[in-house]
Amino acid sequence: MQLEGSGLFGSVKRLLGSGVSVVSTRIELLANEWEEERLRLARMLLFSMAALFFLATGMLLLIALVVMVFWDEHRIAAVGILSLICLLAGGGMIVLVNGLLTRGTKLFSASLAELARDRELLGERHE
Repeated sequence: MQLEGSGLFGSVKRLLGSGVSVVSTRIELLANEWEEERLRLARMLLFSMAALFFLATGMLLLIALVVMVFWDEHRIAAVGILSLICLLAGGGMIVLVNGLLTRGTKLFSASLAELARDRELLGERHE
């Protein structure tokens, strides 16, 4: 009399169960990484917008202050120099953002590493 779960069918059943478990774990890992990346991007967008607002407000107030200080003698030069500084800072930020965009992200890197490790382990078993 054979025990339940032994033999060829039991082995196939256990193998399928293990495969489903591994795939399920990898899908959960991918979903977690996706959610973390989405939250990170949302947080980064919110903080970036707040920083942009406060920096723009501060820059406008600083420009107004400098123009008021030099109103009698050099108001045109003050506005011109401050405009040039703002344009150079904006151009620098564009270059910085472009560099960040071209560098890419490490999205799903942990999942890809786990899948590569699984592939190596399966390759060792079959050799």
